[in-house]
Amino acid sequence: MAPSKQYDEGGQLQLMDAERIEEEEECFESIDKLISQGINSGDVKKLQDAGIYTCNGLMMHTKKSLTGIKGLSEAKVDKICEAAEKLLSQGFMTGSDLLIKRKSVVRITTGSQALDELLGGGIETLCITEAFGEFRSGKTQLAHTLCVSTQLPIHMHGGNGKVAYIDTEGTFRPERIVPIAERFGMDANAVLDNIIYARAYTYEHQYNLLLGLAAKMAEEPFRLLIVDSVIALFRVDFSGRGELAERQQKLAQMLSRLTKIAEEFNVAVYITNQVIADPGGGMFITDPKKPAGGHVLAHAATIRLMLRKGKGEQRNKDC
Repeated sequence: MAPSKQYDEGGQLQLMDAERIEEEEECFESIDKLISQGINSGDVKKLQDAGIYTCNGLMMHTKKSLTGIKGLSEAKVDKICEAAEKLLSQGFMTGSDLLIKRKSVVRITTGSQALDELLGGGIETLCITEAFGEFRSGKTQLAHTLCVSTQLPIHMHGGNGKVAYIDTEGTFRPERIVPIAERFGMDANAVLDNIIYARAYTYEHQYNLLLGLAAKMAEEPFRLLIVDSVIALFRVDFSGRGELAERQQKLAQMLSRLTKIAEEFNVAVYITNQVIADPGGGMFITDPKKPAGGHVLAHAATIRLMLRKGKGEQRNKDC
């Protein structure tokens, strides 16, 4: 039988089931555990200063990048990686074991039953979900709804966790969270307190915010990371075909970081994307637009949602 809803004295739905949070605290190994394996605490502090707060995240870095951290020699990096490997199981596993591991995946409701059915239950953790479309097609509105639904308990198809929001276009509006929270019967102030927000102005700033996010996710129960939009600053900071190769390389690094965050902390990553005109779409294509970012972005996203305008205030979606 499903657990009953829990309300406070004011009739508001309580946020985040504490027991569930405690059960999931050990989904990653803290970088501090390296000290018990003989690693100097000073070297652990250097890793944390570089944005590495878990052993899982450490193993997602190449030795080349680790030796780039000031004060870490090749010998020290080898010793650190060897210690991390003892704490983690990074080798092969059977399909049955992977199936059991996949049970930790959480599906967060979008607030739309039709869209949830299309997604197989909602936005998944451990992967990137991309929504692309022209302006006013509903990408940011979906992001605002997810900010609230993520904080619902698991048995109500929520994520039972906090939300991190990186805004590259200045479109986040906290006042829009209030009516959405009221729709779900939640305390709007409590919902807003569980959302951390940052405005990014350059692609470098955007990447640095992701590096700093690891510290927060290692300490608090986050379940969703939103980047709205992932491509906007790259289109501004890189111009012309002469810089296209460098732009795509930097974009790939950004997307790789997002994927690692999703897998390291079992969070869902929701990114919005812009569209560009597709002159090669052909004369028989009624809407010759395609998502920006090229193949690099297409390969990074596990799920791609195309949102388009309908009649009036109607919005259509394809998966």
